[in-house]
Amino acid sequence: MHQQSNTSLPAPDVLERIAAALERIAPPAPAAPDFSLADAFIWHPEGHRLAPVPKVNRVDMSLLCGIDAVRDLLLANTERFARGLPANNALLWGARGMGKSSLVKAVHAGVNARLGDKAGTLKLIEIHREDIESLPELMGLLRGTSCRFVVFCDDLSFDAADTSYKSLKAVLEGGIEGRPENVILYATSNRRHLLPRDMMENERSTAINPGEAIEEKVSLSDRFGLWLGFHRCSQDEYLSMVQGYVDHHGIPVAADVLRREALEWATTRGSRSGRVAWQFIQDLAGRMGVMLDESKPETAG
Repeated sequence: MHQQSNTSLPAPDVLERIAAALERIAPPAPAAPDFSLADAFIWHPEGHRLAPVPKVNRVDMSLLCGIDAVRDLLLANTERFARGLPANNALLWGARGMGKSSLVKAVHAGVNARLGDKAGTLKLIEIHREDIESLPELMGLLRGTSCRFVVFCDDLSFDAADTSYKSLKAVLEGGIEGRPENVILYATSNRRHLLPRDMMENERSTAINPGEAIEEKVSLSDRFGLWLGFHRCSQDEYLSMVQGYVDHHGIPVAADVLRREALEWATTRGSRSGRVAWQFIQDLAGRMGVMLDESKPETAG
């Protein structure tokens, strides 16, 4: 003989009130971004917000000297992507101050200027290094929209205790959903393998299986199909950068004076790069009372 349970279900109106209360306290779904507001955005993971950038701080591509080969490769890759053709994620790695991030921004503007309305506007979205773990959420906002996006992370690298690289790895290729068809990822780094050499060597020396110990992290850089190396510039390339800025901004200075002072400036800094060339131009223009226009490179490279 079975005992009849005394437990009764809540009345339908009680269930409805519970459901309504849960709906009120649930976080609202992120609003669809209005991509017509700008050609560039910055990703803020708190609130799933894309902040429009009305005016991007970038340099004209003609002023990026000494990197012609990598410029042409990145420009061609980006244009193919903007046209809806197959293209690779790109890792720009190498010497500091040689124009890695400047090139990404210049290429974005160059492709939009070249294609106009033929392939629609290409959007640039910057994600900060510390927000890499939120990449899947960003991909969810971009997936299926009519625009095409270059998602850009500047100065990307990881240390021994950092596991956020797994989010990037999943988006690049390894996840179930993978990278959306309308998104490509560009990153800059001073490290070819995105982690310090001493960390790689330490893991090799202490691991039971050295080959497998760092395979997961090293394979991350392998998932960027396009590797573009930036190397320290020669004296002639450095002087060419300086001359390009002088011509662009119309700074009246004698050639022999310009050469002497530019080399002295590089010697005091202990390096030659596009960043050092621009810093010299700022000093020179200031001493000569020449105003520089806003078409200038950012200080990171």
